[in-house]
Amino acid sequence: MFAQHNEQYALKVGKTATHRTYTRYELTKNRLAEYIRTNYHVEDISFREINVVFIEGFYLFIRDNYPCTHNTAMKFVQRFRTVVLFAHNLGLINFNPFGAYKLKFEYVERGYLEQDELDRIYQKTFASKRLEQVRDMFIFSCYTGLSYVDVCELRAENIKVSFDGNLWIIKKRHKTNVTSNIRLLDIPKAILQKYDGKLPDGKILPVISNQKMNDYLKEIATVCGINKKITYHVARHSFATLSISYGVPIESVSKMLGHTNIRTTQIYASAPRLVA
Repeated sequence: MFAQHNEQYALKVGKTATHRTYTRYELTKNRLAEYIRTNYHVEDISFREINVVFIEGFYLFIRDNYPCTHNTAMKFVQRFRTVVLFAHNLGLINFNPFGAYKLKFEYVERGYLEQDELDRIYQKTFASKRLEQVRDMFIFSCYTGLSYVDVCELRAENIKVSFDGNLWIIKKRHKTNVTSNIRLLDIPKAILQKYDGKLPDGKILPVISNQKMNDYLKEIATVCGINKKITYHVARHSFATLSISYGVPIESVSKMLGHTNIRTTQIYASAPRLVA
């Protein structure tokens, strides 16, 4: 049933689903198969054998055998539940094995950079051109809130003069397909101008792989004397937190981030307000 679910999910990739999410379902299927072989010594089991003990056992199997957090292990269980509900909705089972099991995610404080830390990174002169390019991409996202994949997809046609005479990024988010409307401030405009006409294939920023990006960001943090774990996603969190702290209405921040629900944006609302 898991294989059938994933085959149907694969048909939606590029339309209403992403390849990244598809690969996560495939990984979950493989982890579940491994769990069944290891703990039950069979290749497959029937739905009637799935209960709270089985589900909790799967969670513990992930935690014990793979380096991941509680929330990451819960995401495996959550995808497993989706497939069980898929079978239930098809009428193949007349009960929900997850009825008595509650998914519990721990609150994780989202890391972000303070304004002085952003300034330190932006003003730093790097000996390596690659570090300089990674810095530019990271700072661009800190001032626009765009995720890594959305920056990768960003093209000149996404940048338009709006009703107020200013340049805006108007683009649908890769993850949610919700349109983000983001006014370009001076720093991201300067970064775009720096690379204008210098990159191939219609790219407007020097994109590299997310893994390499995060490796270089660790180096940048060290060089700039910032004792925080910096990944590319920290840029999006920094944008959201600093926007709210500077008094930008949360409804506006939510629209710029392309959130489908303002409750997602409210995670950042506890940031201290900055006084001008």
